[in-house]
Order: sequence, then C-alpha cells, then structure tokens
Amino acid sequence: MADVVIRVDNLGKKYRIGSAQPRYKSLRESIVDTVRAFPGLLSNAQSAIRNSRSEELWALADLSFEIKSGEVVGIIGRNGAGKSTLLKVLSRITEPSTGRVEIHGRVGSLLEVGTGFHPELTGRENIYLSGAILGMKRGEIARRFDQMVAFAEVERFIDTPVKHYSSGMYMRLAFTVAAHLEPEILLVDEVLAVGDSSFQRKCIGRMSDVAKAGRTVLFVSHNMAAIQNLCSEGLILDGGRMAFMGNVDQAINLYLANGARPTQATDLTARVDRRGTQTLRFTKVSICDSEGKQLETALSGQDIKIRFHYESAADFEDAAVNIAFNVYSFQGVLLTNLNAKDAGRLRMPVGRSGWFECAWPKFNLRSGVYTCALFCELNGIIVDWLQSAFQITVEDGDFFGTGSIADRSQGTIFVPHDWSSHVE
Repeated sequence: MADVVIRVDNLGKKYRIGSAQPRYKSLRESIVDTVRAFPGLLSNAQSAIRNSRSEELWALADLSFEIKSGEVVGIIGRNGAGKSTLLKVLSRITEPSTGRVEIHGRVGSLLEVGTGFHPELTGRENIYLSGAILGMKRGEIARRFDQMVAFAEVERFIDTPVKHYSSGMYMRLAFTVAAHLEPEILLVDEVLAVGDSSFQRKCIGRMSDVAKAGRTVLFVSHNMAAIQNLCSEGLILDGGRMAFMGNVDQAINLYLANGARPTQATDLTARVDRRGTQTLRFTKVSICDSEGKQLETALSGQDIKIRFHYESAADFEDAAVNIAFNVYSFQGVLLTNLNAKDAGRLRMPVGRSGWFECAWPKFNLRSGVYTCALFCELNGIIVDWLQSAFQITVEDGDFFGTGSIADRSQGTIFVPHDWSSHVE
C-alpha cells in the first residue's frame, strides 16, 4: 500500500551471550593465549570459563507488522521484551539477524541521551550536524534554530561543547533536535525517563504536535498514561515476539491484565529531601483494599485505603494533625488534594509509630500512573513534607457497575452520576 511507511517482515535479532565474539587480538592477548596453552597453568575456574558454551538470545523473533503514514504507535512490554532493540533496528543502528525492514521516509530518533551528538562540538554545531544527517538544508535548520534553542532552554550554553553539558541539558537538546527538525518518522525511547516534570510536559506537548502534523511516531514508554494520551495504536512485545497490535486502549488493558503483580509498598526511610522538623517522619506508604489487604492493582470503582506509616519522637493522645496528599497527573497537573482537615478529622492520636489511613471509596481515577506529594502538620507545625513521595498505578475497572470498562479517552476522573428522562 502506498501509505505504508514501515513494513517489517519476519524480523529477528540474535545476540550471543556467554562468550565473546571473534575479533582481532592484541599482541598481549596473543601472548596470554600462548601461555595458557601449556598444561597446568589454567585453574579449574578459568577452564570452566574458557570451555563454557555460548548461548543464543533472540531479542526479536518473527516480527511482522505494517505502520501507515500518520499513525502514532505506542510500543509496550516488560524490561527485556525487545522494545529498544526494535527501535535500534528501525533506526539502522543495529542490523537484523533475519528478516527485512522497509522504511519510506526520513527518520529521526531519540533512543538514548545525546544519541548522534559529537561531544567535542558545541550545541550549535550539533544541531546543524544532526540536521545535515537528516538531509535538511542549512537554511531550513537556520529558520528553526532560535525556536529549538529556546525550547531546549540552553541559550547560555549553545556555543559550549556538549561534553560539558549535564545529562538534563543533553536530554533537552537531544529531544529538541529529534522533534523539531521535522523527520517524517520519529522514533522515541523513554523520553519521559529523564528530565524534570516541566520538561517532560514540554516533551509530551511537542510529541502531540508532531503527531497532529501527520507524521509517524513510534513511542516506547512504561508510562501507560502517556501511551494512552499520545498514541492511537499499541504494539505489545513479549520475549521479543509480538503479542498484540491494535487499538491502544485494548493493548494497554491486555498488557496490564497480563502483568498484574502485587503492589510494593513505597519505602520512604531513605528519603532525605524532606521539609519540616522531622519530629514525625513518614516511613512507608501502602495501598490496600477495603479490608486492609495490600492490592495487586488499584482498580477504578473499588474502595481503597491508603496507609501512611510513620515514626514519631513523642506520643500524643489528642493532637491537632493535618495530613494531606496531592495527586498529580503524568503531565504534572494537580488533580486533587485529600486532607484530614477538610474531612473534619481535626484531632487524632499519634504514637511512637503507627499509620494514618485515608479511605477513598469508589476510587474514581482512570487508568494511569499518578504521582503524589505528602504533607503532615502536627499541632500547627510542619513536621514532614515530601514531593513525589509515592505513585498510584491504576487500571480501569467497572466504575459504573454496568459490566463494561469506560472509555479512558474521555478524561482522567470518573464522576458518579445517573440519567433520567422526563416527558412534558
């Protein structure tokens, strides 16, 4: 078909682990091999290593699919599923072991921080170099140059060699170049894993603009909310093989359903980025069902309890306690604040250790990952305050009790409601 821009047929990528690949040897290595050839000079451990059999690992196997022009495809799967390997093959960084790939269009990729940058060149020089590699003319790059520098927020350092950049500056410039030089196909691997929340929001916005402009995007991420909001199609990889390809909502639901694991409590004991007197410190956050059992997954529509474990320097039989947590979307937008004061719980006992519990009936967040800040005030004094203290990972459930899962594309929060008809 004329509008197919990526065609993958029986793609496979094999790596050999457990032994080194043949290569040219140095003089010193040749001498060492000669010495080792004499009997008795090898220990049993060395013999075992030298004689161990290599193992073949298929990072990708029997992949076949087509992607059309303008499609935005989210690639999801566990660590080691082959997601990054697939993008490296499509970027022509890695050659496939079997099968073939057809790509029609100019490809821009952001696979690792600073991929394709020369460390000795300045930010300015790397922008022009990257544009030239993409086949752009100098005038085209110059027209977008100021916009890119402003987006990357590296104006002061644009004429500094990038080897002196911090990882955050590297990331901002790398993403800017990949997303602003208008490749027809954009490959992005975990861009949300690096950078502060403000830059992550800019990345999401820019990728949305790229997608709306009709370009093809392949986006690898563990952030299901980002996948859901940006992508129309989902591709699930499992052990290097394609487990599903189709509607993104179906892909995410299938991935989450197959990957449900007991939620681990968030340990806060090692956190040092706290504010407050620390006379009371949060130690752990756990999410439970209505009976206090730790949840495998938090489902929309079920009754949940969030427990905030603490240690205190003193006992208080009747203290003025205000404990609160903010809930933020993956874009960093404040969705809600839950606090004891608004709920009318103005006084509570505090022991040397224990937990505060927030009951959240008919949990009304849709599927996604939400980041929460945590705060506690004791007798009018702030004792502990943590930004990004814990996350709530949510799967869509049967919130309305109708036997079906509501459409995630309709927003972030469920609102209990009903309908009726009145005829005059």
